[in-house]
Order: sequence, then C-alpha cells, then structure tokens
Amino acid sequence: MADYKTIHGTLVRSYTTDPDNPIEGQVWYDKTNKVLQFQVPNLTTAGAFRTGGNLNSARQSGGGFGIFTAALMFGGTDGSNRAYTEAYNGISWTEVADLNAAKQGNTGLGATGTAGLSVAAPGSAATELWNGTSWTEVGDLNTARDVMGSSQQSPSTSGLVFGGSITGSNSALHESWNGSSWTEIADINTARKSLSGSGDTTTAALAFGGGPPSVAVAELWNGSGWTEVGDINTARQQSASAGTSTSALLMGGENSGGRVAVAELWNGSSWAEQNDLNANTGANAGGGTTSNALSYAGNNGTASVAITEEWTGAGAAVYAWSTGANTNTPARANRGHGTQGTQTAALATGGGNPVIANVESYDGTSWTEIADLNVAKHLAISIGTNTATLVAGGNTGSAVKTNESWNGTSWTETTDMNGEKSTGTGTGTATAGLAVGGTPSPTKANCEIWDGSSWTEVANLNSGRYGLNSAGTSTDGLVFAGSPEPAGVALTELWNGSSWTEVGDLNTARMQPGGSGTSTGAAIAFGGLNHATYHDLTEDWNGASWSEIADMNTARFAHGAAGSATAALAYQGSIPGGDTQATEEWNQGQTIKTVDTD
Repeated sequence: MADYKTIHGTLVRSYTTDPDNPIEGQVWYDKTNKVLQFQVPNLTTAGAFRTGGNLNSARQSGGGFGIFTAALMFGGTDGSNRAYTEAYNGISWTEVADLNAAKQGNTGLGATGTAGLSVAAPGSAATELWNGTSWTEVGDLNTARDVMGSSQQSPSTSGLVFGGSITGSNSALHESWNGSSWTEIADINTARKSLSGSGDTTTAALAFGGGPPSVAVAELWNGSGWTEVGDINTARQQSASAGTSTSALLMGGENSGGRVAVAELWNGSSWAEQNDLNANTGANAGGGTTSNALSYAGNNGTASVAITEEWTGAGAAVYAWSTGANTNTPARANRGHGTQGTQTAALATGGGNPVIANVESYDGTSWTEIADLNVAKHLAISIGTNTATLVAGGNTGSAVKTNESWNGTSWTETTDMNGEKSTGTGTGTATAGLAVGGTPSPTKANCEIWDGSSWTEVANLNSGRYGLNSAGTSTDGLVFAGSPEPAGVALTELWNGSSWTEVGDLNTARMQPGGSGTSTGAAIAFGGLNHATYHDLTEDWNGASWSEIADMNTARFAHGAAGSATAALAYQGSIPGGDTQATEEWNQGQTIKTVDTD
C-alpha cells in the first residue's frame, strides 16, 4: 500500500498553528494540540429547491423529460389541450416545435432534452419521438391509456410505462419499448393512475404513488416482476419525479387535502421527507437526478402555473467570505461597479473622499501600487481585466464623460462617452463594453455600447437609476439594485444585446452593492446601503431568482468588486465611521477536521 509520502511527495509536516493555505487532502500534525488534522470542503447536508425560469405558457398535466440543464416540457392543458413544446437550458424556456397532436395526460420518457418520447393521452395510444428538433409519430402502445408512470430517465430507444387510466378506470398494465415497438410485460401489483415513476433502464424501475384514492404504495421492477417496497410518507398522485430505481425524488402532487409541496427522497430502501417545494403544486412534470432535478408547470389549486423549481441535492458546495490582504490606501467609490479582473488578478482604480488617481493591482496575495490614472476620479465605470481595462466617466467634482484605457503598463485617454455619467455600472471588456445608468439626470436610464474605439447609445433601462451594479458581458448583461435614495431598490434587469427585461428582484433593496459574475446565468450581489444600514448580505443569482447566502465579514457599500460567482473579490468601500482597506475573497468554504486515531 502506498504511504503518504509516496502519494503527496512529502512527509506529514508539523505546525504550531494551522497552515496558511492547506490543500484538499493534505494532512498535518498540530504540535500545539498534538493531533493530526486535515481540511475538507464545506458541503450542504440537505437538498433544497429554488425558483427557476418560468415556462412561456402556463399549463398542467403535460409530459416532460430530460435533465437539469436540458429538459423538455410538452403537451398539457390550460383549459384546452395544447401541443406546445418548450426546451429548458438551465436558465430559461424556449418554444420549439409542437407535438403533432394537442394532448394532456401524456407521459414523458427520455434521458436528455434532445431525445425522448411522448406516450399516449386520453383515448390515444400514440407515441411521438423527439429528435432534438421535431416530433415524429412512431409505434403505438398496445393499449390506449393516459396519466401513466414511466422509467423517466431511460433513453428514447428503450423504456417502460406502467399503470394509467383506461377510459377513467385504474390500470395495472405495463409495456416495454425497444426503440420501434411496445410489448406488454408483467403488470404492476396495484392498479392505479396518475402515478409517478423513475428508472434509467428496462430492467430496473420504481413506481410510486397514484390513485384514486391517493395511495402511498411503491413497487420495484427487477426486469421480470414487481415487488412492493417501502411506502412513500405522504400518499398522493399527479406528482413530478426524477431519478432511478435506487435513487429517486418525488415532488409535489395532490391528495384529499389538496395540492402539496412535499418532496421525498428514495435511497434504494426507504423514503425520507426533504425540504419542500416553494409552492404547493400538483399535475406537475419534472425530470433529472436526485442531485439536480426540475419540477415545472402544474396546478396550484386555482389555476395552471408556469413556475419552474430547481432541486439541488445534498453535497453541493457551500461558499463563504474569507479575509484577504488589505489595500495600501483606504477608499470608497473606487469604481463605478463593473466587471474588472478576477479574484487573483484585479485592479482598484481611483476612489473618493477625497478624490484620488491611485491605482492598485492585486495578485491574489497582496496589493501593489502601479501607475496612477491621468485624472483623479471616483464613481467611474471600470470594465475589463487587470491588463486591459477601461475606466469610463466618473466624477472629478462633477460628472464627466472622459475615459482612460489601461494596457497593463500605462493609462491613455480615449474617446469620450456621448454624455456625462457618474455612479453608473458596466459589463464586458476593454474593447466591448456596456455603460449603464448613473447621474446626472436624465442619464439614469441611459446606456452606451463601447466597441473599442467609440460609444453608441442603445436602448435605455426600464427603470433609470444610479448606484447599481452588474455582471455579464456587453451583449448578455445583468444589472441590479440602485437608487432612489435612501432605501435603494431590489430591481433586476436583463440585457440581451438589444433590449432590457425586468426579471426577479433581489431579496433586499439596496444601493451601491458589489457585484461579480461573468454571465447572466450566475452572479452574486454583496454589501450595499439601505437607509443608514450598512449591509453584509450576499445574494446568489441562478439566472432566474436571487437567494440569500453567506454574509460578508465586513458590512460595507461603495466597494470594489471583481471575479465570478464562485471566485469573487470585495475590497475597500465605506464602513461606519470611514473608509476601509479590507479585502475579502469568496470561495468554497473549508473545514479543518481532526483525524480519529482511536
């Protein structure tokens, strides 16, 4: 057996305190406490749901298949049967080619969003095959029925459907698909309709729930017969499901008490209740795995809904802020909040109180003073990297429209913006940038695009403001928070390269927070000011909604920011009583554990 030195190239080292930057898997001896220790990443101990992008058309009792980042929803009813098909990319739904026939009560089967089946409907045995572009009618079921369960994660070439309704009566029928035709095989033990299913092969599947009346029965298929296994905890029908025969997730549904939000996890032998859906939902569709799953569409007890909920199972990374090296100079409003550099290669440019031209470079370990701006300013927009940066507009005592470009060595004055802009924000790079909002009026809604040599005015924000922040690029951007004072707003808007759309609000309104993120699918907002409250709050954006996560160590606003949603940097800013030099780094958290030598 290989020893520690053979694996890691060194003997176990001794320390009087913990090492500064231990790596995952490293073991060391704590001489002070006389114990062996090691570091492990922080992970969630329970799964949870959060809001995803809404469907374009609210409906219920449709089919679905696919995975967390590539799913398909098809058919369903909103009072009328629909042929609509929508594809999900992990952020939003897009309408694609319709089914050949409008239907509800159809069952989905498919391992990805690009290949799967829509099976049957009331009074219909029709099967349609999705090839990623369009639907084609293929071999019919032997017996027409609807609201069946399926081995949902099976490929489009082999799968199972079971149970269902035959002209309103519960069915125990079970059929297997071989890629071209269906064959009847051993029935499930308990006839039922509106049941759920999971599985990824024709030799291993799970059937659970159903009705009427709602039942808790679960049955396991081994390739030749069904065996009753542990019941679900909450009897129900018309639920979404995900996973396999050994690891399944049941989401929502309905029973005699109405629609439910209850989620349950199957571990191969028993069911355990999990964190609920955010909304009571029945007749919903879903798919994915027990690590990452989706529930979408359905009925809330009053009407059809378009909601999507994203499940992330236990074992997901937990992020936290840790202390980095102080800057050399305390400052606030040292940048107008844009995308400038990474966590290990960032610039702090200018700043206020009083206005300075100071520029510092961060290498992940320390800050170094480098060449000053040509003009001292604060509240400017800074976008790009630490070697190619554009500092646009800002305030030198009043708002300006002048710009400076950094090439890694020196600053050069470049083409002015069309209008003065202070306390705005920006996204993109030094050669393809977007400047958004700011003061003075009427600048607050104004937006300009930079192509590396000139500025062009583009579509205004829906809600003009200043003191906002951003993430993304010049063609795919996100802006959030901002004026009016003193409370600020929670508004979030999405830029698609030509227009702005209002999307999910922050949980906490604020002004001048930090922001990091390289795309509109993943960003974080941190810190900010609301009335006289300095915030340490951090919120995470998943492309559709914000969720509160770990707080900063130092509450602040008007601070600098850089990096991504998983490796961010916060520095300087205003704190109660003055300005700060403090730097914080956002990464997956780590825990030091002691080796049990008993």
